[in-house]
Amino acid sequence: MSETGNRLRKLLESPNFDPQNYVKQLSQQSDGDRDLQEHRQKIQTLADETAQNLKKNVYKNYRQFIETAKEISYLESEMYQLSHILTEQKSIMESITQALLSTDKDETSKEMQAAFPKETEELKQRTLTSLLEKVEGGKNIMDTPGRHLVYNGDLVEFDVDNMSPIQKVHAFLMNDCLLIATWLPNRRGTVKYKYNALYDLESFAVVNVKDNPPMKDMFKILMFPDSRIFQAENSKIKKEWLEILDETKKNKVSKDKHKKEEEVPTSPVRVEVSTNPFDVEGDEPAEAEESVDLSLEWIQELPEDLDVCIAQRDFEGAVDLLDKLNEYLKDQPVTQRVKELRSKVDERVRQLTEVLVFELSPDRSLRGGPKATRRAVSQLIRLGQSTKACELFLKNRAAAVQTAIRQLRIEGATLLYIHKLCNIFFTSLLETAKEFEMDFAGNTGCYSAFVVWSRSAMRMFVDAFSKQVFDSKESLSTAAECVKVAKEHCQQLTDIGLDLTFTLQSLLVKDIKAGLLSYKDIIIEATKHRNSEEMWRRMNLMTPEALAKLKDEMRSCGMGSFEQYTGDDCWVNLSYTIVAFTKQMMSFLEEGLKLYFPELHMVLLESLREIILVAVQHVDYSLRCEQDPEKKSFIMQNATFLHDTVLPVVERRFEEGVGKPAKQLQDLRKSTRPVRINPESTTSVV
Repeated sequence: MSETGNRLRKLLESPNFDPQNYVKQLSQQSDGDRDLQEHRQKIQTLADETAQNLKKNVYKNYRQFIETAKEISYLESEMYQLSHILTEQKSIMESITQALLSTDKDETSKEMQAAFPKETEELKQRTLTSLLEKVEGGKNIMDTPGRHLVYNGDLVEFDVDNMSPIQKVHAFLMNDCLLIATWLPNRRGTVKYKYNALYDLESFAVVNVKDNPPMKDMFKILMFPDSRIFQAENSKIKKEWLEILDETKKNKVSKDKHKKEEEVPTSPVRVEVSTNPFDVEGDEPAEAEESVDLSLEWIQELPEDLDVCIAQRDFEGAVDLLDKLNEYLKDQPVTQRVKELRSKVDERVRQLTEVLVFELSPDRSLRGGPKATRRAVSQLIRLGQSTKACELFLKNRAAAVQTAIRQLRIEGATLLYIHKLCNIFFTSLLETAKEFEMDFAGNTGCYSAFVVWSRSAMRMFVDAFSKQVFDSKESLSTAAECVKVAKEHCQQLTDIGLDLTFTLQSLLVKDIKAGLLSYKDIIIEATKHRNSEEMWRRMNLMTPEALAKLKDEMRSCGMGSFEQYTGDDCWVNLSYTIVAFTKQMMSFLEEGLKLYFPELHMVLLESLREIILVAVQHVDYSLRCEQDPEKKSFIMQNATFLHDTVLPVVERRFEEGVGKPAKQLQDLRKSTRPVRINPESTTSVV
């Protein structure tokens, strides 16, 4: 940029730049329209350069911007989940604290009940009846004997997800349940509300919601897997709701406990002797009914304790309680009371199972590797859900592997990408296998499911592998190196007793076969093209260095006797076509052996045979058609090189790589044996 342009840039970049003064001075200093046009052109040029620099900076950091945005998205999701969990934990701790503080109020309540024993149930029921007359669809609620009103009031329900108000409701707390009724927009007579939901006191837990203006004076009711949030009119009414709900739930538990204790007879019962022999069996359930003691405090509080454990995500504590109950009832008879307890507990088991299933779903964060699923898997196994745990664990790991493969960037050389792909996939597979063996050590029936899953995961890997290696038309040497890398990584799985080599080979055989046949056709076409331009002249490499390089190449191909075909002054007593054919065919053989599977034996063998036939037939045709004795002798020398040097090396190298002789190549060499011919003769092979 010129000195004038630099001054203009500094002027425009200065913090004290005033556009109006600048234009005013420019108008005064300019001689006419031409000066203004030139100045405008300078400013436009400066603007274009600035825009170009901005684009370069954006393009330079474009990939970093994308990666940073992805990481921010992942972190935002995880932080949201963590914040939600911490909020629930804090709310639960606050509710427990309030419950402990309300213990003293229970004593006061009992003293009040003792001081005013004359308050009859009839008065409470009449109050409830008069209120329920205002609820549409609530007439059947009074069918339960002994049910009476404890507390009621207006609340506003909010959406759990976005914390927006939904509707205005009226809540009726009774001694055994909670009724939620919505306000009717068009009232009909005395009816003000419409029945919405009725919850048993044992089926939900009440959690305080911390004030977060403008969201305040709220509390949450947890009915797993759902929840509802209500807002009271003020903090005083909210406190009353929380205290009375907690007190009513405790009173119901205590009342049920005393009721069950009173059911035990305190006076001897006269047993009538029956002459019917079948009456003996009929008396046993009654005796069994009395032999199961379910009045223990931990059994009475078990359903509520399970709700708390599930709400607090204390899965181990919940399963420990279930194991304790199962151990206690193991040798006990199945009475009616035991069945009722079992039905309540089974509902909590179902809720716990749903939570654990959600923990293993692929929708959750897949970071943390297989160990992150151990907690949920172990508890599902303890619940007797080993089959479901196995299925969900494998689905979770499949989604994790697929995500890792999808996020792998395709950049640089293909071999570098395959190294990364194999490292990610086989490391994940190895970690999954070790974690599976640890989690399902006592469930040998699940191992077959893991083997099936491993095959499907291998199919996912091969799809990504083939798309990058074979669909992109890479060279055979690159494909061979990539397959070799995949084989080596797959072999590492045998350390843990998992051999997927056959699966890998069976999935790759189709693409490798197509690659071999395609490269064979390329070699044949290249050989035919060289044959069409063949002049049957000796090679002149011009420099000793070039000759030495060719000797090294032929020696690396296994042609140890190539020295006898070299002469003085950088001459080689072979044609360029034969030498080029030899190098190309030996390269094809080496790459084919790297790709070799037993299923590809005949494909590789027939490809070699077809390639050799092209060269042999060309030499045979040239011998029969050539009339010049000197050229005929030179062609014969090339035929001898092919027959006595090249073909034996091909046979030996194939047998070393495969482990068994190539009978077809041996038969081909015997059928094309050259003979010492008279220069005037036209017969070349026998």
